[in-house]
Amino acid sequence: MAQNLIIVESPTKAKTIGKMLGKSYKVVASVGHVRDLPKSTLGVDIENDFEPKYINIRGKGPLIKDLKKEAKAAKNVYLATDNDREGEAISWHLAYILGLDPAGKNRISFNEITKDAVKSSLKAPRTIDQDLVDAQQGRRILDRLVGYKISPILWKKVKSGLSAGRVQSAVVKIISDREEEIENFIPEEYWSLDANLKAKAGKFKAAFYGKLAAGKEEKVELKSQADVEAVKKALDQNNFLVKEVKLGERTRAPRPPYTTSTLQQEASRYINFPGRKTMQVAQQLYEGINLGSKGTTGLITYMRTDSVNISDQARAQARTYILDNYGKDYDSSFRKFKSKAGAQEAHECIRPTDVFLAPLAIKEFLTNDQYKLYKLIWERFMASLMAAAKFDTINASIYSNDQIFKATGSNLAFDGFLLLKNKADQDEKENKLPKLVEGEKLKLEDLQADKHFTKAPPRYTEASLIKTLEELGIGRPSTYAPTISTITKRNYVELEDKKFVPTELGLTVNSQLTEYFPMITDKDFTAKMEDELDKISVGQEEWKEVIRDFYKEFQEKLAYAEKEMEKVELKPEVTDEICDKCGANMVIKMGRFGKFLACPNFPECRNTKPLLEKIGLKCPKCKDGEIIKKRSKKGRVFYGCSSYPDCDFVSWGKPIDKKCPVCGSLLTEPTTKRGKNYTCSNPECSYKEAIKSKED
Repeated sequence: MAQNLIIVESPTKAKTIGKMLGKSYKVVASVGHVRDLPKSTLGVDIENDFEPKYINIRGKGPLIKDLKKEAKAAKNVYLATDNDREGEAISWHLAYILGLDPAGKNRISFNEITKDAVKSSLKAPRTIDQDLVDAQQGRRILDRLVGYKISPILWKKVKSGLSAGRVQSAVVKIISDREEEIENFIPEEYWSLDANLKAKAGKFKAAFYGKLAAGKEEKVELKSQADVEAVKKALDQNNFLVKEVKLGERTRAPRPPYTTSTLQQEASRYINFPGRKTMQVAQQLYEGINLGSKGTTGLITYMRTDSVNISDQARAQARTYILDNYGKDYDSSFRKFKSKAGAQEAHECIRPTDVFLAPLAIKEFLTNDQYKLYKLIWERFMASLMAAAKFDTINASIYSNDQIFKATGSNLAFDGFLLLKNKADQDEKENKLPKLVEGEKLKLEDLQADKHFTKAPPRYTEASLIKTLEELGIGRPSTYAPTISTITKRNYVELEDKKFVPTELGLTVNSQLTEYFPMITDKDFTAKMEDELDKISVGQEEWKEVIRDFYKEFQEKLAYAEKEMEKVELKPEVTDEICDKCGANMVIKMGRFGKFLACPNFPECRNTKPLLEKIGLKCPKCKDGEIIKKRSKKGRVFYGCSSYPDCDFVSWGKPIDKKCPVCGSLLTEPTTKRGKNYTCSNPECSYKEAIKSKED
């Protein structure tokens, strides 16, 4: 029998750690939480100062019995749950169930699952951090009060099955407010004027800037075609002179290593991972991968963090790698990054546990998803400690009859961290200019005038929404993915072309909550609550006091909403599809698997049909069916024929109303936002066509 028992949350984590320690240690998993608030009731005794009524989670009785048995037989019990507030709370609940001494040093924590990190933690066990536990309790009870008190009102007044939440309701409002901005936006016309010029050293383009007035450069906006024509008239098209050339240098430093938020944002942008998938794959990399003869080890540090700190050990290891592989000119391992205010400074950034395990070297042991995410993390971390990139810059002022054009350019002089070709840092493109000489006369090739319109703010993508939530201080990085998943499943928002759009239901719920519970949807109030909860974690606030202050106003709002909120009738969208059984126009309804068509005469008529999302094009293969939007079992969008299975036309890209000049089939849009070509929908045809850039 092992003398030491280590309890972790995950069976995978238990397996990885078990292989690192000797026979005197036994590692078991609690499989997440063992105690929680009951699902069927509020579980908070409001009259008794918000005392939580924790119960053992249903179905975990046999597991708890086994844990008690193992703990009783062991000489030492160590609680090694995750190194965050939720992990601290799980350890606290385990200590209660197992009857461990609350003042005993039985808590161990580590930022990475490697042999050295685990063994070091066993040498320095500590007591459970009650401040972190209380911060988690405060958050849990606050969320329970909001959800369990408001949701029943929504069931009565709007629709059964709805939910409200302290964070999710604020997120729905952010998306709804953006939609309102877009609808109310009035585009304004503006123009650009470019001069295509030829110098001795080559051709280039200069953009109109303004005019020379009283000896000073004055910037001028072109708001109409008349403004453009006035500039053209004022030009001497045979006399364009280089008035001033400024040569300089510019450096571009790498970005900090990843936090939970930035990892989710850039995994969404660059490898097309939803937030939930990013966290699932990161969990796999953290808990351990079997590397063959090297054994099983965690490949990344803990993936729930808001800190960009780097340990001295990791910094030294990265420096060795950089010097050995790139040379001393590329080393900037001394660079420090500042975490945002309120970050848990004891934590580290998300980084590889061993930089010498380069992505390509261990690719054979990783799934495709694991490899993509690990490569992103590895490259970002290594780039963060490499030298800045250096650019030679040139800025030229070009005059023609006191009308001013500007040309700017840059050339990469030293690649620095860009040597790694880190995707997130490659967004900025070089604009090369030929060598220009002051006083040089230029030849005007032509003038290019283009009309533009100001654009409405874009709808949120998952990446931009997460960035906004972090900037506003709403929620915690670990809650972003589940919150977005919840509001999507509740049908409060939909994804259209990977952008969030509020549904009619979402707009209705948001309107009701904003009117009757403004504190729940107000982003400033929600951010303030996050600050209060953070203060609890460092002992600056008492969790029950925070709940008391919140509940005073909240209780008044509940009573008012119960009395004054009017019942809202949500009418389903009527379609042109006719019910086969009773002849009524079918309506769109939402089920657990998405939208479907249903007869409005339910329950007398129970006819339903799948909802076919047509894109307005005939099938190029059978010529009779319509092309419809579909989803695979994994949720990926594709396009097929409505006559399936009689016609097997299918395409991952969205077909467009343009035929392939080679085979006559339809061309399709790129399947990724960075795609630059239309491709043929016929898998046997390899035709591609470059997409021309458009100016609105």
